[in-house]
Amino acid sequence: MADSTRAVTPCGGSAPSTGGGATGGGADGAAAAQQGGLMGMLFPLAIFVLIFYFFIIRPQKKRDKQHNNMIAGINRGDQIVTIGGFFGTVREVRDDNSFLIELTEGVRVKILKSAVQTKVTPSAASTATTASLTEKENQGAKS
Repeated sequence: MADSTRAVTPCGGSAPSTGGGATGGGADGAAAAQQGGLMGMLFPLAIFVLIFYFFIIRPQKKRDKQHNNMIAGINRGDQIVTIGGFFGTVREVRDDNSFLIELTEGVRVKILKSAVQTKVTPSAASTATTASLTEKENQGAKS
């Protein structure tokens, strides 16, 4: 049997042997190990992207679509609530992405369509009015 020694390079491959013998396939093993490491890093990244899409991007697109449909369905006479919390009645729907709303008798305001938070349904409006009247009555009874 012949003695053969194998020197190992810092990169993990094997250097030519000093003795007479066959050299090993260390370079192929290192390339396979690098690909495994690359796949090991990409898999968690892909999972993170999927989670981000399904929990953040997709629901936001759904909410935006519902809000745009709600704004498209607003007509003259509808009651709305703005993002700032103002209740108003739509008096005019304009083509320049705005509404003319009436906050109270004689007070008209031009707002952007994107500033509408919700469209108030008649049952929701009566519930809100009833709740505020009940609250005022309770405050009056306490004093």
